[in-house]
Order: sequence, then C-alpha cells, then structure tokens
Amino acid sequence: MGGEAPEPGRLTRALSILDGSGVPEEALHLVLAHVDDPRDREAASLACRRWHRIDALTRKHVTVPFCYAVSPARLLARFPSLESLAVKGKPRAAMFGLIPDDWGAYAQPWVAHLAAPLECLKALHLRRMVVTDADLDALVRARGHMLQELKLDKCSGFSTDALRLVARSCRSLRTLFLEECTITDNGTEWLHDLAANNPVLVTLNFYLTYLTVVPADLELLARNCKSLISLKISDCDLSDLIGFFQIATSLEEFAGAEISEQGELRKYADVKLPSKLCSFGLTFMGTNEMHIIFPFSAVLKKLDLQYTFLTTEDHCQLIAKCPNLLVLAVRNVIGDRGLGIVADTCKKLQRLRIERGDDEPGMQEEEGGVSQVGLTAVAVGCRELESIAAYVSDITNGALESIGTFCKNLYDFRIVLLDKQERITDLPLDNGVRELLRGCTKLRRFALYLRPGGLSDVGLSYIGQHSGTIQYMLLGNLGETDGGLISFAAGCRNLRKLELRSCCFSERALALAMLQMPSLRYVWVQGYRASQTGGDLMLMARPFWNIEFTPPSTENAGRPMEEDGQPCIDRHAQVLAYCSLIGKRSDYPQSVVPLHPA
Repeated sequence: MGGEAPEPGRLTRALSILDGSGVPEEALHLVLAHVDDPRDREAASLACRRWHRIDALTRKHVTVPFCYAVSPARLLARFPSLESLAVKGKPRAAMFGLIPDDWGAYAQPWVAHLAAPLECLKALHLRRMVVTDADLDALVRARGHMLQELKLDKCSGFSTDALRLVARSCRSLRTLFLEECTITDNGTEWLHDLAANNPVLVTLNFYLTYLTVVPADLELLARNCKSLISLKISDCDLSDLIGFFQIATSLEEFAGAEISEQGELRKYADVKLPSKLCSFGLTFMGTNEMHIIFPFSAVLKKLDLQYTFLTTEDHCQLIAKCPNLLVLAVRNVIGDRGLGIVADTCKKLQRLRIERGDDEPGMQEEEGGVSQVGLTAVAVGCRELESIAAYVSDITNGALESIGTFCKNLYDFRIVLLDKQERITDLPLDNGVRELLRGCTKLRRFALYLRPGGLSDVGLSYIGQHSGTIQYMLLGNLGETDGGLISFAAGCRNLRKLELRSCCFSERALALAMLQMPSLRYVWVQGYRASQTGGDLMLMARPFWNIEFTPPSTENAGRPMEEDGQPCIDRHAQVLAYCSLIGKRSDYPQSVVPLHPA
C-alpha cells in the first residue's frame, strides 16, 4: 500500500464494509494481498473467522521474533502459502558475549519442518541461530531449486562445505547474506562455484567473516553476474580488486577490502571504482590513503568508516566532500568537531551510527569524543534523521530536548553514556528524556544506557508515560527504586520487547512490572538484585509465558548485603521471559533453570 500505512482500526472498519457489501471472496483475497504491514494484517485477521482464513491464505511473509515463541509445525498450519520467512534466535545480548554458545536457538527443527512442505518458500532469513552443514544440506535439497534469498545473519555452526553445496544447487539465488557469521573455512571453492553457477546474483555479503578471498573468483563473479549490485567481503587488499572493479560496472555498494600501509601506496593509483558506486566502506584505511575516496565522495549515499584509522581531522576533510550522505557509520573518534561538519554538510542524512572506538592504543581522541555539543549540532543541522545510535562521553538535558525539537522523523534512538569521564555535565536526564519522547512521536525503538544517577525514578516514569508507539526498549543503569520501575511499567501499553541491564530492581518488582505491560511478549534482564533461586519471578507466571532463570554464579554466593538486607546487583544472574505457544523448550543448557508454577 502506498504512503503511510493506515491505522489498524481504520483498516478493519474498511474491510468490514467490503465484507458486508457482497463482494466476492476472490476480490477480498486481492484486497488483503496488498496489505503488507504486519500490524494491519493482525488487525484484519482478528475481525472475524473469514478474515482470519483469508489472511492465512494470502500472507506471503512472516517474521518470528523469537524462535521459541511458536513451533514450525504450527506456523506452517497457520500460513501454508509463505514465500518469505524470517526467524530470530538468541537474545541480542549474544552479540556482546553475554549468552553462552550452547544456549540454544538451533535451526534444525525449523529447517526440518518448513523446508519441504512450504512449496512457495523463496526466501529464508535466520538471525543469531546455530545452523549446521546438515541443516543447509536439508534446506538445499528441499528448496534449492526455488530459493532466491538466503540470509544467515550472525549465525554459527556451519562451514564453507555447506556454502559450496548452496552455490552449486541454488541457481536462482539473488541474495546470499552471511555477515558476521562464524564459519569454518575449508577452502575457497564455494566462492568459485557461486560465481560459476549463479548468473542472477544481485547481493553477496560475507562481511566480517574472515573467509579467504581469491580475487580471480570475484572477477568471475562480476563477469557472470551482470546484475551484481552489492558486494561486501572479508579482508582483501584493495589493489587486488582492480580487475574486479573494471568488470563490475553495475556495482552500487562495496565494503570489506583494506588499504595497507605496508609497501608502496602507488599500487593503488590504478584503482578505479565503478561509476555507479554510492555506498562504500573499508576495513582499514589511514590518512595517507583517504584520497582514493575523494573523486566519488560527492555521489556517496552511504559511508562506513567504523573500521578505518582516521583521525578527527581526517573525518572532517572527508565528510565535507560528501553532501549527499543518507547513512553514516563512524567511531567516536569523529568528535564534536566532526559532527559539526556532518551537521553543516549532510542535510539529507537519515541514519547516524557512532560506535565506541577510542579505547584502542593510539586511538584516544584528543578532543574528547562525542558529547552534547556534537549531538545538538546534528539535531539542528540534519532534520531528516530517522535513526541515531551513539556512544557518547557526555550528554545533557538540552541536547536531548534539541533532538526532540528538530528530529521529527526519528523512529530509532539509542544512546550509551561511556564511563570514561569522572564528571557528567547534567544529571539526571529526566527532563531531557521527557522532551525527546514528547517531540519524537514516531519512535519505535528506544535505548538508553547511562550510569548510576543518570535517570531518577521520575525520569523512568516519564519514559513510561510517553512511550507512545515504542515497541522495543533497552534500559541500563536507570532508576533508583522498585517504585520507579512500577511507575514506568504502568505507562507502557504498547511495549512488546524490553531489555534491562545493571538496574537496582528486586525480583519481585521485576515480576510485578511485567504484569502491568499488556503488550509485552519478551523481556531479558541482566544485572539486578537477584536471589539464588529466582523464586519471586514466579509472580509473573501466566498461561503461555515461559520464564528462564540463570542463577548468580557461585563465586558471588557470599557477596555483601545492602542496608535493607537485600543482595547487591548481580551482573551474572539473568532472566528471560517470553510468550510461547509451545510451552517449555527442551534444549536449554545446564546453566538455565526453567521456572514453572508448582
């Protein structure tokens, strides 16, 4: 449907009018087939049994937000005509080493139940799951002839042997996505076979996988795949790709190669990037090599500098030549001065990501990293921003208020306050957070990770009161007492996913808070006043609700008590609770204790 999606209530009323006007069912099928927004679909399916049935028959894509929320068999029975399926596995905390490798999220049951029966399945996306060679073998044998998209995002457990089977068997493959996967490298034959057997490939991504790259295979890929638009690879010297760039005339996005400081820089003189290239990122680049980007910097729409070794001044010089950027990813070495250049130059910027990067030797930023000065400049200068994710050294209420005032299109806001500076200018951030939430009415994702004292109970209640359309939150080091958490929860009517870290709340307060959020489907907590058994967590028990408790480590069994007799925050204890239609899972590791009513 073109334009902004209608409200679910309005859509349901419109469909009800059609339903009661004698319109043939075939016509209703056609109408619903053009409704893509999952919320609209859900609203329509709840209107009546007829709409529920039509939704089931016409639904082409489903995202399962957590792999243990529903069984593959039940999903298949509900939506027999799926063309595209996405399944998310381990909690996001797995990306930060907070989840053990044997935690679960195995792809095998999904592949076994869904690959063969879903005759229409053309696209599969698995995220943070354990995928074995046997899983990929089963998938390819069942769906290889029709599979057009295979995305394995931050997955592990498979090797290049399985990729070689995919390359040989999936000749209609348009997208192969493997970014940040942990893959056993048994040779480069998979890439050669992919180049030789997949003439319709549009997107290939094995960025940050450490797989070996043979430049000749990339040249074969470019020669055979005339429609190749996006290529993101693991480490490879840029000078070895001269032939590839000459052939890949349709390429619009490239990332992954490096410019080495070793040897003669003159070897890069012959590097000529494709004329259509508008998205670019390298895994290594220094000051002396930056000039390679200058000739086409004015046409760049996306620039990733996270893995380069540029100084603040380098960032300023380069970004000043990029007026058309829509997406910018950097490290906090960019500094406030660099963000000032972004604000003056990149008026079309939609997404800004500032990663932590100044802890490495030699990379400390002499100008103090990113603070409220840079954020305020960006908020005022880049008013088309839709997403901000940043590690900051300092932040003020005024900066947050500026974002709420000027960034009206913001749907994703994430800030982490680093603990490098001893003194922060303006804490707590209660009023700034309130004004940001009041102003950014389109927010759907919100993350705020501060330090003790960063947000009071009053500020926490503001987040609940103004949560509006927010469906995902990550909160860290926020609040003062259990009362603050309860006040927060009372306002969160639409929140579906919540993550809490390093907070002062008791188990009892956590459980009672979860009961007050009617839309909540998933909560993960690490760092709270944990008991050895998790007994008070049972207060949140209800039908179709799984509770998994990771007890405090034994090394903390004798940890000191606070004045009120409660245990201190234990950063090892974890709680995962989620809605599930399949009951207790059977593959949890020994470190996890499932909690159920007696």
